[in-house]
Amino acid sequence: MLEKLLKANQHNFHPVLPYQDEKIIHFDLSIHNKELYNIDVSSAVKLSKYLHKKLVSANANVGVGGYQEDRILYRKSKHFGEGDDARTIHLGIDIWMNENTPVFAPLDGEIHSFYNNDIFGDYGPTIILKHQLENTIFYTLYGHLSLSSLQLLEVGKFIRKGEKFCELGNKNENGNWPPHVHFQVIKDMFGKKGDFPGVTNQQEKEKYFNNCPDPNLILNLDVLRKI
Repeated sequence: MLEKLLKANQHNFHPVLPYQDEKIIHFDLSIHNKELYNIDVSSAVKLSKYLHKKLVSANANVGVGGYQEDRILYRKSKHFGEGDDARTIHLGIDIWMNENTPVFAPLDGEIHSFYNNDIFGDYGPTIILKHQLENTIFYTLYGHLSLSSLQLLEVGKFIRKGEKFCELGNKNENGNWPPHVHFQVIKDMFGKKGDFPGVTNQQEKEKYFNNCPDPNLILNLDVLRKI
């Protein structure tokens, strides 16, 4: 079972972002956060101001959260559907830091695929790594990157643990979001390349929860264990 394997190796994973010496807070971006109903979440500028205010009030530099969170944010784009079939439940963890912040491989892997998912509200530049831990193969996805992160990449290229292989993008290139990385763990890619659903609807949530375990098994962030 992948979850058990990741938990047993938590002490071996390299941080995905340089947040080790920073104060980290949890961002509640769920439908239960009434503050968000007074914000135009379709605007990266207005959402950035809201998140920045939260960081300043907590004297923090990093915001994280999102796994299995039912979010209001995805109402910003028809890309996530509408009505009862709308995809609003987050399958990864977001780490909010400044644009151009470097992203590091948590463990050895290779480039499985990459693509610029250039749709309003989508991932923008995306990289997927393929890993093997003992005899188990799985994948990690990194979304909302910079366009320059996709340059000079090749499928199959080896990425060593701790190596910088990409960086956070700005709102003009990352799908129109405040700078952050969407980090997701995936057991089965279902044949997809350069993309994988990072949000699901109520009807399919169990299918995707089973296929996309808690990314904090790799990130190992104390603030998320306390929620």
